[in-house]
Amino acid sequence: MIDRKILQDIMDSLQHFPVVGLLGPRQVGKTTLARMVREKSERSSLYLDLELPSDANKLRDPELYLRSVAGQLVIIDEVQRMPDLFPVLRALVDQDRSAGRFLLLGSASPDLIRNASESLAGRIIYHELSPLTVAETGTEHLSRLWLRGGFPLSFLAKSDAASVRWREAFIRTYLEMDIPRLGVRIPSPQLHRFWTMLAHMNAQLWNASHIAGSLGISPPTAKRYLDILQETFLVRQLLPFSTNIKKRLVKSPKIYLRDTGLCHTLLGVGTAEHLAGMPLLGASWESFCVEQIARQLPAGQPLWFYRTAAGAEVDLVLPDINNKLVAVEVKYSSAPKIGRSFWNAFADLSCKRGFVVYPGADTYPLAENVQALPAALIGELVRSLSVTQ
Repeated sequence: MIDRKILQDIMDSLQHFPVVGLLGPRQVGKTTLARMVREKSERSSLYLDLELPSDANKLRDPELYLRSVAGQLVIIDEVQRMPDLFPVLRALVDQDRSAGRFLLLGSASPDLIRNASESLAGRIIYHELSPLTVAETGTEHLSRLWLRGGFPLSFLAKSDAASVRWREAFIRTYLEMDIPRLGVRIPSPQLHRFWTMLAHMNAQLWNASHIAGSLGISPPTAKRYLDILQETFLVRQLLPFSTNIKKRLVKSPKIYLRDTGLCHTLLGVGTAEHLAGMPLLGASWESFCVEQIARQLPAGQPLWFYRTAAGAEVDLVLPDINNKLVAVEVKYSSAPKIGRSFWNAFADLSCKRGFVVYPGADTYPLAENVQALPAALIGELVRSLSVTQ
């Protein structure tokens, strides 16, 4: 079993909040993590899986049942299956705000779940469980993590072929079962085509008109599809950095498929050899590194990209503890070089430090205040943001 870094955060939150939400895509390990919470918890607990009719039946009268188990930590899995539960939880919590009453596990963001975002506002703290990070798998497994992605059963599969089969089944189940269960009415072949188009446009600017035209849908419909994939934790819309700099800034978000394993499956890539010869290799590597950085940042830490109409560009912009901007570029090269677009962005943003993340093994200076950093050491980049310079 792989230790998940977020476990202690969950335990700490249960000491201070009446309701803790653990969100993340299906099969990312939320149930396993909940089992670990039960093992570490000093209080008695019970677990309800709303996909099991027997457990869902217990909550036919949720107020009656939950009052009968008061004093225990109640863990409710796949909570998005029962949106009418949220107002009941709010009423119970308002009567007793003791810490650690409920741990809710969900596969969709509160914005996508009817009643969730409003009912528990001010009563719940959310944590997101992402697919595995290189800090969790070990740096020696970075190549496998990139190829297979970070869903535990995909990453730990006995062979690349078995991993591909798992991901194909995940995609099929998501489209045919998970999306309809959320009350979203989109034909699964249509959403599959849209998702595949995003895989081909990974790490590029969002262009609603282009995608809509290709699929024969309206741009607002294309944006709705994109938002659904984001709210089920499968796509990241990285926003552009905006400031009062007098530049013509790009305003569209960049789109990243958050799990490279799923992206590779949508592209028909199943082996390291196939990946190495893929035209979209650089985009896949950028997506992998950006997501690894994002997953290891503290909750709420902002991150952006920067691009101007004049050509200044950097893949990531991050504030450090001193509120100084740090520029991060991702390169799939054994000998990365810094281009003019990076330096123009560096100057526009008055950055004090920069990193170029690459697939090599050595950390070394590329220029004053700019380091080449192996992707295996992304955790060091994240930790450096909290160090006073």
